[in-house]
Amino acid sequence: MPKATSQRQLSTADERRRTVLETAVSAFADRGYFGTRTTDVAQRAGISQAYVYRLFPDKEALFVAVVEHCFERVRESLGDGAAAAKGSSAQEVLDAMGNAYAELISDRDLLLLQLHAQCAAASEPAVREVVRSGYARLVEYVRGVSGAPEADVQRFFAVGMLCHLVTALGTHEVDAPWARTLSEGLRHY
Repeated sequence: MPKATSQRQLSTADERRRTVLETAVSAFADRGYFGTRTTDVAQRAGISQAYVYRLFPDKEALFVAVVEHCFERVRESLGDGAAAAKGSSAQEVLDAMGNAYAELISDRDLLLLQLHAQCAAASEPAVREVVRSGYARLVEYVRGVSGAPEADVQRFFAVGMLCHLVTALGTHEVDAPWARTLSEGLRHY
C-alpha cells in the first residue's frame, strides 16, 4: 500500500503580500503611520520583519500599499452599492453607494486607517500622493456611475467625511444636542 504523502502548500508571494496588507490595516489602524513599526505588522502576520522587507522596501512603501488597498475596498463597496440601487436616478445611485460605504466603515480598522492616512498625508508626500490619487479615482467613479451633478458629488463626499467623524467619535451613542446635530440622518451599522 503506497504511503500518503502530505504536501505543504506554500503561499505565493502575491498571497503573502495580500495577507500582509490586510494584517497591516489593523496594525496601522491601531497606532497610525508614525506609531506603527514594521515589526508590529510582521508579528501580526506571523512572519519575520525581513520577509516584510522582501515584500515592501520600507515602512512608507508598506503604508502606501495599505492605503491603496483600502481605496480598492472602498471602490468595490461603492460598486456593490451602485449595483444594488433600487433605481437609476443619480440620487438613488448615490444613496445606495452611501449606504454601502456606511456599512463598510463599520469596520473600525478600515475607518481608522483612512483617518490616519489623511493625517499622515498632511506631512508625508508619498502618503499625500496616494490619498490624492485614491480620492481622484473615487470622485471620477462616483461621478461616472451616478451621473450626478458636481454639487451632489461634492455633497456625497462631504457627508462621507462627516460619517468618518461621527463613526470615529461614536456620536450616535451620545445623547447631547451637538451629537444629534452631527448624526441626524446618517446611517450607522
